[in-house]
Amino acid sequence: MLKAIIARELKSLLRRRRMTALQCLLVVIFGLMVALRWPTDARVGLTGSRSQQVFQLFSYGLLATMLLLLPVFPATSIVQEKKQGTLGLLLNTPLGPFRIFFGKLIAILAIAGVILAMSLPAASACYAMGGLSLYGNLIRIFQLLILVAIQYTALGLLVSSYAQSTDAAVRITYGVVLVLGVLTLGPHYFLQGTTGPLADVGEFFRSLSPFAVLMSLTGTGDAGEQGLITKVNLLGRFTVSSLVIAMLAAIWTISRLNHTIFDRNRSAGTISDDQAASVQFFRRLFFLVDPQRRSKGISSFSNPLMVKEFRCRRFGRLHWLVRLVAICAMLSLGLTYAATAGTLGWGVETIGGIMVVMQVALVVLITPSLAAGLISSEREGRGWLLLRTTPLSIVSIIWGKLLSVILPLMLILCATLPGYIVMVYIEPGMALQVRRVVICLAATAVFAMLFSAAVGSLFARTAPATSAAYGVMLSICTLPLLVWMGRDAPFGHDLVEAVLTINPIAAALSVIRMPGFQNYTLIPGNWWFLGICSLASLLVLVGQTYRITRPQ
Repeated sequence: MLKAIIARELKSLLRRRRMTALQCLLVVIFGLMVALRWPTDARVGLTGSRSQQVFQLFSYGLLATMLLLLPVFPATSIVQEKKQGTLGLLLNTPLGPFRIFFGKLIAILAIAGVILAMSLPAASACYAMGGLSLYGNLIRIFQLLILVAIQYTALGLLVSSYAQSTDAAVRITYGVVLVLGVLTLGPHYFLQGTTGPLADVGEFFRSLSPFAVLMSLTGTGDAGEQGLITKVNLLGRFTVSSLVIAMLAAIWTISRLNHTIFDRNRSAGTISDDQAASVQFFRRLFFLVDPQRRSKGISSFSNPLMVKEFRCRRFGRLHWLVRLVAICAMLSLGLTYAATAGTLGWGVETIGGIMVVMQVALVVLITPSLAAGLISSEREGRGWLLLRTTPLSIVSIIWGKLLSVILPLMLILCATLPGYIVMVYIEPGMALQVRRVVICLAATAVFAMLFSAAVGSLFARTAPATSAAYGVMLSICTLPLLVWMGRDAPFGHDLVEAVLTINPIAAALSVIRMPGFQNYTLIPGNWWFLGICSLASLLVLVGQTYRITRPQ
């Protein structure tokens, strides 16, 4: 019975044309990663420095590929069954929740195995150059990647069991990947070199990040090293933590695979307007924006589609936006404190680089989830047929949809500005740099919004639209950094600068004079790139919207 589940899952995934194209693309990418840094002469350095450089580029590229491609499969596995009605049929068979879960888990891990198998020729080429240890380098890297696949597959299946839509599952799973992969490095960065319980907490969170382990295995040092460096067995800690997290996620998901997974018991609640005046007064003081207050009618001056998006989308409601802005403000205040306390030791540029990375990561994580489904969700839910019968013009439809994304992004960007204000107060000479960084962040937000909306308009379903938007956005933000890692050997300064021009993170880091990026002039080239791509995305969005509104 377990084999039946595995065969069913694998056939449904591997029979798609996109999987064949993906496998061919992976072979080309992994081959190029090695070929671009392969020695051009017949001599091989005895120190093995060139093989180490090739191996580092290959390792980071393989980990980035796993984190970009793998989470989509578990995130949509269970929720898609639930939406199609086949999960109920599976639960009525003798399979049981144990076989259903492990059948899906093994099938997705087989997809991860296909990705790793595609990289074996490139890994063999790295080993053939010499200077690498079979166990100390190659086997440990693949051990890390297998643990990453197990952990994120189990977490993706857990998220999929709770999600009510495929796009929400993809969005939350990528958020989990960002938190465990990047944000867990933050406590160690600020607390390294210290002793006590807080330093132990930083070390614990760092062991949850695969990037920290990869830095240790490839010899590039600890993540964000400053001053006193601690040497710990990160791979051993990551092995234990990843297996524990995967086991807990598996037990949790199996316990949910029963008929109660379809139940959504919710309290009917009480409308605040129907309660006493004293209760309404105290709720207004406590909540600031009462979520149980009856919404007012749509005014004649408001775009009805914008109001509809805000009221129907979970994070579009005003009380959720206030909570999101409050979280961003607290994060900004925490970074402000770090900037005030750590400037004398680290420099304003380093703190500014941390803020830039976190802000761009926040924009890249939130924007595709809001914009990719603007058109595709209407087409998938048959709401587009009703929308075509209204007297709204194409401009009103697009403007109302985009306004529902613009306003949350503006609130998020404004809530994270206090850190830059403190930086200018500490170092007045950085006023011009801070202004340029803010322009970079605004341009990145506009580009992410228009590009995600344009991609979403090309799809009839929300999940592929969200996955495609996330894939391209994350590729633009991460793949150029692989070329930056090969700066000066073998990539020259001009080539690295040209490739980094399309990367909004690199552009903002070059403006803030972050170490490693201060020698590259990416402005105004990056602004021109983002502006042209934003205009092209807007034209695609308008053209596709016009096409699907025409009579069929």
